[in-house]
Amino acid sequence: MPLDPTKHADWEIAQEAEKTMLSIYEIGEKLGLTKEELLPQGHYIGKIDFRKVLERLKDKPDGKYIDVTAITPTPLGEGKSTSSMGLVQGLGKIGKSVCAAIRQPSGGPTMNIKGSAAGGGLAQCIPLTPFSLGFTGDINAIMNAHNLAMVALTSRLQHERNYTDEQLERLSGMKRIDIDPTNIEMGWVMDYCCQALRNIIIGIDGVNGKSDGFMMKSKFGIAVSSEVMAILSVAKDLKDMRERMGKIVVAYTKKGKPVTTEDLQVAGAMTAWMVDALNPSLMQTLEGQPVIVHAGPFANIAIGQSSIIADRVGLKLADYHVTESGFGADIGFEKFWNLKCRYSGLKPDCAVVVATIRALKCHGGAPVPVPGKAMPVEYSQENVDWVAKGCDNLIHHIRNVRKAGISPVVCINAFYTDTDAEIAKVRELCEAEGARVALSRHWEKGGDGAIEFAKTVVEACEDKTEFKFLYELDMPIKERIELIAKEVYGADGVDFSNDANKAIDRIQADPELSKLGMCMVKTHLSLSDNPALKGVPKGWRLTIREVLTYGGAGFIVPVAGTISLMPGTGSNPAFKRVDVDVETGKVEGVF
Repeated sequence: MPLDPTKHADWEIAQEAEKTMLSIYEIGEKLGLTKEELLPQGHYIGKIDFRKVLERLKDKPDGKYIDVTAITPTPLGEGKSTSSMGLVQGLGKIGKSVCAAIRQPSGGPTMNIKGSAAGGGLAQCIPLTPFSLGFTGDINAIMNAHNLAMVALTSRLQHERNYTDEQLERLSGMKRIDIDPTNIEMGWVMDYCCQALRNIIIGIDGVNGKSDGFMMKSKFGIAVSSEVMAILSVAKDLKDMRERMGKIVVAYTKKGKPVTTEDLQVAGAMTAWMVDALNPSLMQTLEGQPVIVHAGPFANIAIGQSSIIADRVGLKLADYHVTESGFGADIGFEKFWNLKCRYSGLKPDCAVVVATIRALKCHGGAPVPVPGKAMPVEYSQENVDWVAKGCDNLIHHIRNVRKAGISPVVCINAFYTDTDAEIAKVRELCEAEGARVALSRHWEKGGDGAIEFAKTVVEACEDKTEFKFLYELDMPIKERIELIAKEVYGADGVDFSNDANKAIDRIQADPELSKLGMCMVKTHLSLSDNPALKGVPKGWRLTIREVLTYGGAGFIVPVAGTISLMPGTGSNPAFKRVDVDVETGKVEGVF
C-alpha cells in the first residue's frame, strides 16, 4: 500500500515497510562489517562485535560527528528521533555514507505516553516491534545486574543483623561492613513507569513468623535511571566497564564511609550479566540505512545518550555519523557536551536543534497539550505571533550550542498543518541569530523530504569548530552547579536543601569523588525546574533537593525540583491500544 503518515499509524507504516526491508546481512554489508564482526539475532536485527571493528579500523580517520538535540519539548515530544532518522535518510538520498546511533527505548514510555522512540511517519527505524519490546535484551541485563547489587546489599544487612562478628566472618569470609540501613543510596529498578513503587517498605516478616529480610524503607527507579545503564553509555570497553561496576556506591556505613559493589563482592557477577550487552545492536531505517542502537538512559534523570562505543563504531564505519541527545539542549546536549565528549575524547562537527511549530506555539502562549487527550484546536490554526514569541526558547538553545564552540543547524521538523507564514517567521528569526536553518518534511516524505536538511548539515560540518567544555572537573561542586544553572538554564542562582548541602560537603571532601562529572536531574518540560514555566523563564532560582553519587559512571547527580527517578503511568496509557493478532502473531498498536 502507499505509505501515507497522514492516514496511517506509525506501526502500520512500519509493518508495511518491513515486508521489503533488508536482511541484517545486507545491512552489515552496507555498513562494511566483516562476517566475524556481525552477530545476527534472527533475520533482521543483530549485534556488532565492537572490539573487532575498532581493532580493524584503528588507523582509519573518523567520519563527521553530528549530534541531534532540540528545543524544550511539549509533553508529546519534539521529534528528535524522527529527525535523526530523517537526516540519515536525507544523507542517504544525496549519496553520503551514513550511520546513526540512537538509544534503546524503555518499556516505560512505550507502554505509557511517549511511544517507542523509533521515529515516526516515513522517518523510522525498523523492525518496530522487536525494537520496542526488549530488542536484544540489554535492558533486561541491566535490570539483572542492578538488582543483583540490591540482593547483595539487603542479604548482607540481614546477615549483619543476625550474626556476631565471628559468625559473620566464618560464614561469609567477609568482615562486618556495618552498613547504615537509614543511608542507602540505591534502590531497585524495573522497566515500567510505576509510581506505586517510588517509596516502599521491604523485609516485612512473612508467614509463621519467618524473617524475610531486613525491614527498611526502599524504592524503585525506572531501569533507564540505573547507574548500570549510565555505565553502559560511557564505558569504553569491558575492562573499563568492570572497573566502573566496582565503584557503584550502594550505601554508607554507620561512620559515613561509602559501601561499593566491590565491597559487597558482587561487581564481578554484575559485569557477567553485561558482557553481551556491551556489543551494540544493529537495525535499519525505512530506507535501508544502518542504525546502531545502544544504551537507553533518559536525559532528564540520567545522561541521555546512546553509548560511546556506538559512536566510536559509527565514526569508523561511515563518513557521517548521527547521534542523538535526549530532550532539549539544556539537558541532553549539555550532557553530551560536558560528559559524553569529555569521557570519549570525541569532538562534534555540528549540532542540530530540532523545533516544531507545535512546540514553538506552546512556548509562545498556546494551551499546553495533554498526553492522551485531543490536541487543542489552536495548534491547527495559524498564529504567527505565538510562533515568534516561542522562538525565544529556540534562540536560547541555539546559544547553548554555540557555547560549546560548534555550529548549530536548526531543523524545522515540519508537519502538514504548519503554514508558510509560520515557517517563514522561524527562518527569519533563526537567520537573524546567525544560525543555519533547514525545513525538513521527513515525517511526511522520508528522505526525499530531508534533502535540504541533509545538505545544510553537510555544509555545517565543514565549519571550523572550537569545541570547549563549560567547566573543568577541579571546579568546586557548587560552582559547577551554579554555572550550569545560570549559563545553560538561565537561572538567577541556585538554592540547596540541607540534605543537598550535606551531600555536597561529603563529596567535596573526597579528592576522588569531588572530580566526577556533573549529571543534572531536571524536568525536560521547561528550562527551569518548574515544568509549567514555558518559553525562557526569568527571575527564578534552581532548587537542588538532593545530590546522589554515581561513582561507577563517574557522575555527581544533583536532583532539581520535584522530578522523580520513577515516572508515573498516566490515565490513558499506550498499553490500552497494544494487542496481538492471534492468527499471525503480529503485534499491533506499538507506536
